[in-house]
Parts: sequence; C-alpha cells; structure tokens
Amino acid sequence: MVKRFAVLIVAVLCLGIGNAGIAAADRSLPPVDVDLDYQLGGASEPADNVGIVARDRRARPAAGAWNICYVNGFQTQPDEKVLWRKHPRLILRRQGRPVVDSAWGEQLLDIRTPAKRRALARIVGRWIDGCARRGFDAVEFDNLDSFSRSRGLIAPRQAKRFARMLVTRAHRVGLSVGQKNWSEFDGRKVGFDFAVSEQCGRYDECGAYVRHYGRAVLVIEYRRRDFERSCAAYGDRLAIVLRDRALAADGRRAWC
Repeated sequence: MVKRFAVLIVAVLCLGIGNAGIAAADRSLPPVDVDLDYQLGGASEPADNVGIVARDRRARPAAGAWNICYVNGFQTQPDEKVLWRKHPRLILRRQGRPVVDSAWGEQLLDIRTPAKRRALARIVGRWIDGCARRGFDAVEFDNLDSFSRSRGLIAPRQAKRFARMLVTRAHRVGLSVGQKNWSEFDGRKVGFDFAVSEQCGRYDECGAYVRHYGRAVLVIEYRRRDFERSCAAYGDRLAIVLRDRALAADGRRAWC
C-alpha cells in the first residue's frame, strides 16, 4: 500500500510539472527585430515598423501587434480614487496618512501582510483577467520598487512575495509578465518573463536588465541624450523608443 501511494504521488507531481511546462511553452516573449510603441497616454495607430505595443489595461490591444497590458500593481492610479476609498485598509499609511509617491501622486498599496496581499491580489487579479479577455499577450506590473518610496515601511521581501502572486495569476490565464523597475533584482526568480524599463539609459540600468533577460528587454527613454546613449549601447539588440513624458497619442516618437 505504501509503495502504491508513493507511486501515485510521483505520478501526480509529474503531471503537474508537465502541465506547467506546457503552460510556459504557450506563453510568448516579445518578438525581436521589431520596434516598440509605449501608448499609456492614449492609443493610436502604430507605425509600420512597430511590432510591440503597450497600452493601459482599459484600452484594447493593437491589431497585428504583440500587446502588453499596463497594470499599476503596487500603487494606485490617480483617476481611481473612488475604487480605493472602498478599501482604505489596503492603502499604506504612516501616522494615519497615506504614503504617496510624490513624483506621480500615487498612493502606495499596503502589501506587508499575507492577508492584505491576498486581498490586493483579488483586486489586481480581476484586472489581469480583463487583460486576458481583451486579447493582450502580456502584462506589466508597474512600481515593483515602491518599497523604496515607503519610508521603510515595506520590505523588499514583501514586494517579491506579492510579485510572485501576481505573476502566478497572470500565467494562469496565459499572459507573459514583464518586470517593471528594480533593475538590481533578477525577477526570473519569481517568474517574470521579460523586462520593461523606463529610462534605463538615464540611470545606467540597461545592462542589469540584459543580464537577467537577454534580448527580452523593452526600453522607453524620455530624453534625447538618454535615447542616443541606449541606442549606441543596445540598439542592435533591444527595442528602444523615445517618447514624450506624457505618452500622448500624438506625441513624440523615435526609434534606433
């Protein structure tokens, strides 16, 4: 009986591993040798050279492109105040006041406890499912490094745990997942498939992402000199786009 039970356990484990392998094989990576357009400020018809498009989760994918769904996974969006008023305990607070990313006016989500991470994962999970239903190929979770703006309240290990939950949810519905921010961290350890980097040329971070993900790194620069620097170093390997900071639908675009 013991032997038969052990064989059964091995069979179940092998089946699980096999299913996980099939799921991973079904997920795609960003295509190479095509350009990127980053359209979070408004959707527009991509140029003919563009094969990768990133849009907000409430937008529709671009026809004929490999599409990334933008989700702010670790901070609030400024236009979603009504939603987060319903979940005040999920907002990080210091002395009773929300902790805010002053650069963008976004409140940090409180991911410090397992219960809060589960509650937040249910909310963000609905957004992930929506990305899959709309037909996106991948999702990026912004502000993985929000712990660095938490005034010491959130630990990096808590960000990793929440990231793993979101990545698992996205993989479950067939989406590839992009690491956004925190170049020092090898996101493959929690399941990320590729990287999306804003201004890695400006902050000398492109090489770190390349070490983790090879050619599966997408770069957005906002200053011409940073764009030229990134192009000189990585333009033959990576998709790099120069955009206006507002990411306006009719805004500036240039490619290496």
